[in-house]
Amino acid sequence: MSVSVREVAALAGVSVGTVSNVLNRPDAVRPTTVERVQSAIRELGYVPNAAARQLRAGQSTTIALVVLDVGNPFFTDVARGAEDRAEKEGLTLLLANSDESAARETAHLDQFERQRVAGVLVSPVGADLDRLAELRGHGIPVVLVDRGADQAEYASVSVDDVAGGSLAASHLIETGRRRLAFVGGPLRIGQVADRHEGATSAVASHPEASLELVETDEMSLEEGQRVGLALKERVRAGEIDGIIAANDLLAIGVERALLFGDDPLRMPEQVGLVGYDDISFAASAVVPISSIRQPRELIGATAVELLLEEQRREADAPARQVVFAPDLVVRESSGA
Repeated sequence: MSVSVREVAALAGVSVGTVSNVLNRPDAVRPTTVERVQSAIRELGYVPNAAARQLRAGQSTTIALVVLDVGNPFFTDVARGAEDRAEKEGLTLLLANSDESAARETAHLDQFERQRVAGVLVSPVGADLDRLAELRGHGIPVVLVDRGADQAEYASVSVDDVAGGSLAASHLIETGRRRLAFVGGPLRIGQVADRHEGATSAVASHPEASLELVETDEMSLEEGQRVGLALKERVRAGEIDGIIAANDLLAIGVERALLFGDDPLRMPEQVGLVGYDDISFAASAVVPISSIRQPRELIGATAVELLLEEQRREADAPARQVVFAPDLVVRESSGA
């Protein structure tokens, strides 16, 4: 059973306020009183609530990171980069998973506000940032992660996903593919929409090429496998000869569906495949998957740096928005 401050105060023969001063401002209390209170703490085994003390002092050392899918190794690496950078600043990182659900994202943000975290890093589910604006209005700085800021007042760190989508489509076209499919969704996720926009733009500059959107309900391996099975006969018939997956988990699922089961296809002979994120599983797939690489840990570390800047930024100063350029990593799934 935990010991309360009141019990410490009663044993030491002082007020609760005096115990609080001993814990937070011992220099404001007479040394003999400090010793009496500390003796009572030792005797009762009282453990101060560090979080409550930080909140009272306005010095929380906890920050929060809300990601779209904690099961995606991309976000695992982003979190690792953020945690390593936070640790250097004496900060603790709390990780939450929205699971691509706006309601779940809001619930996490509500909880973190109640805890009065020192700041929030978030990869938003949708374009509605009203809840984030409320956090900022209540004095909690916010940084958008893996998402560019359409509004200048938000600090953000992201990769140019439009350029990444264009890289993927251009590569498939340059290797002779003309009937492309973009697999990803839902499109309310900004990163997916940007990657599709980039691919669409690249295809538009080649009149002989086409791009079909195959929207998914989520960005998982299982969903990729489902889509791959649905597209298998169309690939066999030559209706699709190039596939762009909005992330590597989808790409791995698509590849698994195409290469296994009854009458498997050949890759890249019959179809080229490009994923996105360049997680380690892409390189170790049965046919190593070409992918658009993002600097995952650097994104996380940069997000923490931006949050530290936000804590000091004047209201009329512009927020910093960092955009990294993506790289194409070519492997056997699309051919050199």
